[in-house]
Amino acid sequence: MEFLKRVIIVLSLFIMTVSPSVAQDFVKKKDAFQKSYIQEATGEYLAAIASLKSVYEEKSYELNIRLGWLNYSAGNFTESRAYYNKAVSLMPYAVEPRFGLVLPLAAIGNWTEVVAQYEKILEIVPNNTTALHRLGLIYYGRGDFESARKYFDKVVNLYPFDYDGLTMLAWTYFRLNNMREAKVLFQKALLNTPNGSSAVEGLDLLK
Repeated sequence: MEFLKRVIIVLSLFIMTVSPSVAQDFVKKKDAFQKSYIQEATGEYLAAIASLKSVYEEKSYELNIRLGWLNYSAGNFTESRAYYNKAVSLMPYAVEPRFGLVLPLAAIGNWTEVVAQYEKILEIVPNNTTALHRLGLIYYGRGDFESARKYFDKVVNLYPFDYDGLTMLAWTYFRLNNMREAKVLFQKALLNTPNGSSAVEGLDLLK
């Protein structure tokens, strides 16, 4: 019993010694984040980056993902990619940093890696419609309409009345010369957005 009391006393003294320091570190970090948001709002990206670097911790997910975004916004794509990669390594099953990582990758034209990141996101969250739609757009842009169809089809199965999904699937069928399906989908898209320019254009081409 006496030993237990001594342990409790030692632990209490340790907590009293450490807690103020921990609290001060948190306040500094919180203030740095707040300052960075204010600076970002006025376009001072380099200043915002400097604010966060003053409290930088390599193993902080929050600092790395924030610095990834700010460096991307500042046009520092190499640095942005490095910070986002650190965030991915810290939280490998999170999709948030992977969505961030595709920004600098796309900016430097590394579409192979962009596709790889979206595919990884779909391994983690198979029905993520953002990743599905963007992969569909990439394959559509490449002229690989059959691959694009597979992704857009999944989007429309999940959201049958989504204008963007319906329109892109319609255009994909149009490119695949399946005019019947294209017409049906363009019409459904116009029930969602009656003046949708892309769907109107598609239907005009089918007349």
